Amino acid sequence: MGKYDFRPLRVRSAAKALVDTGRNRALPPWYDIIGDIPPSETLARPVQRAPPVRGKARKPSRMFQPLPIAYPEDKLRSQFFGDHPWELARPRLVVEDSGNDAKGYDWSKIQQPGKQLDGESVVQRQMWLMRHKNYSKAFAYDVARKEFYRQRHLSDIKRRVAKEEAMYVGAYFGKGPLEIGMELEDKAFEKWKAWATTLIEDEEQMRAQLFSGPQTAEEQLEVDSGEDALEGVAAPGAASPIAAPRR
Repeated sequence: MGKYDFRPLRVRSAAKALVDTGRNRALPPWYDIIGDIPPSETLARPVQRAPPVRGKARKPSRMFQPLPIAYPEDKLRSQFFGDHPWELARPRLVVEDSGNDAKGYDWSKIQQPGKQLDGESVVQRQMWLMRHKNYSKAFAYDVARKEFYRQRHLSDIKRRVAKEEAMYVGAYFGKGPLEIGMELEDKAFEKWKAWATTLIEDEEQMRAQLFSGPQTAEEQLEVDSGEDALEGVAAPGAASPIAAPRR
């Protein structure tokens, strides 16, 4: 492009053109700022173009690949949520003030005021024990995990006691998740039982037709009446139609 690079100056005009053509609904927040203070250098990452090489192709440069970012808490989170997958189903508060609110708490104890108890509490508590108490990773995990279990057990007791007190003064609670689940299972079982009964009847009719051939409705009615008559004759306690022989 020569000595001067004018591509940064076209960023604002390109954003305006996208809005005029209808591809974007509104102007970006930086539109007025770039108009007042235009950028002095290119905003795009330069692309390294290697000259063509005959023969064996050269591998692309790794210069522009992002560096791997890893935190020590990542492995601790994987271990905890791998052992407690149902903790991921609990609702969590993801709104933070600074993006690093965990450093503003005192992790000498696992329960923090203004923060719900979750898997992140176990991870931060384990990190605190490893840094300040020189505990091993496994031992710190056991300590933090047992404290987590204790706090969850206490919260469950408080919830049950509060429910019993409310019911004592006349409060009414609907069906719990276990009762709702049992009702759904019962409905599914009854539906399956009706389907299985119909399927068995169809198979029995098909098996009977294989041995006796297809039957009309009148023939089937005669067979059913004959079977009922035989059942009445063979019933226990009924008199035998054959007279006893004389001596």
